[in-house]
Amino acid sequence: MSTTNLDIAADTAAPQLGRRGLFRFATAGSVDDGKSTLVGRLLHDAKVVLADTLETLARTSAATGFGGGDGTLDLALLTDGLRAEREQGITIDVAYRYFSTGERSFVLADCPGHVQYTRNTVTGASTADAAIVLIDARKGVLEQTRRHLGVIGLLRVPNVVIAVNKIDLIDYDAGRFADIAADVAAVAAGLGLPVPHTLPVSALVGDNVVERSARTPWYTGETLLGLLESLPTRDEAQAIAEDFRFPVQLVLRPQGALAPGLAAEEFRDYRAYAGAITEGSIAVGDAVTIASPGAPRRDTTVTAIDAAGVRLDSAAAPASVALRLADELDIARGDTIAAAGTLPDSSADLSARLCWLSPKTLHPGASVLIKHGTATVRAKVTAIEGRLDLEDFGLLPAAGLELNDIGAVALRLAGELPTEPYARHHRTGAFLVIDPQDGNTLAAGLVGDRPVTAG
Repeated sequence: MSTTNLDIAADTAAPQLGRRGLFRFATAGSVDDGKSTLVGRLLHDAKVVLADTLETLARTSAATGFGGGDGTLDLALLTDGLRAEREQGITIDVAYRYFSTGERSFVLADCPGHVQYTRNTVTGASTADAAIVLIDARKGVLEQTRRHLGVIGLLRVPNVVIAVNKIDLIDYDAGRFADIAADVAAVAAGLGLPVPHTLPVSALVGDNVVERSARTPWYTGETLLGLLESLPTRDEAQAIAEDFRFPVQLVLRPQGALAPGLAAEEFRDYRAYAGAITEGSIAVGDAVTIASPGAPRRDTTVTAIDAAGVRLDSAAAPASVALRLADELDIARGDTIAAAGTLPDSSADLSARLCWLSPKTLHPGASVLIKHGTATVRAKVTAIEGRLDLEDFGLLPAAGLELNDIGAVALRLAGELPTEPYARHHRTGAFLVIDPQDGNTLAAGLVGDRPVTAG
């Protein structure tokens, strides 16, 4: 992650949640489309940049000769924090920033535009509630635009915003904007993306970023900030409606001082299973199923829900809670507690898409670790079915996967896992591929729909 001395106000402390909670968004686009400038303009015009940061920004802008020394601020420096980024005028690493408005608190990930940094886009967009893709109004949809939209579609980002930037350089031409919007809609439809929100902006002068521009009277939609404050999060759009899923992180058997809210007898027998609800909701009295890697499933009932010493009647994603169950069962970290009757059959064979993040080449037969939820199992790559062609998003034959490739693979797991298709279950359908030798992350994995049988 980039580090910079041009931090904004909320970088010095954990963000305080606004009225609608936390919203994560990522920016992407081709080189020189103005991503960092747009983010800088958003922060500047939303008035979330501290005065001393603005002074530092002014000095740095003057030192680099930005604006010909007329005092114009180089707003891209608010996110381009690495020295190499400032010197080259490009974004290299994902830069995370935190800020709040009266409506919401935000986490933004400013992603690089260069092809060789596609893996950084995967990192930034993997947890995003929305993705903002910039398009230069003079250039229209480019290959890298398609690449980024393809990654966004693969990751099932629920909200897509297309910012047609540098609208001032085409004299605010409504016809040109309409043509680009139509091209984007056609690409999005081909990728199965949600209908994108498309708006004309100028990051340099601020048109439709925070304030509506009088120079685009033909545009009647929201400003960029208005959209970000109103769009639903992943949890609002998906997780609450899904079946309950709870990867067990820790078994609680307290020792020592009496826990708050518990009688002495209850405390002696206390056993609970702590973790974060990844999907759905749970209530006291609900029937649940316990799935353990390589073991038969067991059914029981939730008898209590605890959260920070408070007894709850119910809880929903993404809350962190401790569940108490009616039966004494052998449950450990890596097990999954789910709504009864909703888990698919566990399988040791897995078909998946991998976003390859390592300079090491992946070959068939490679031994890896698969981290799914809180469970980690050994696995073998039994086949590489192809590499994603970012022109038509079909599969090309591939003997291996290289850095930044997205490919389809077949895996044989050492233990069965209750995996689910990523297209329908964002959290339980995702996993990490880890190098068993050094523990480094090799790939982000997305469970596919098609079952496979390993050879």
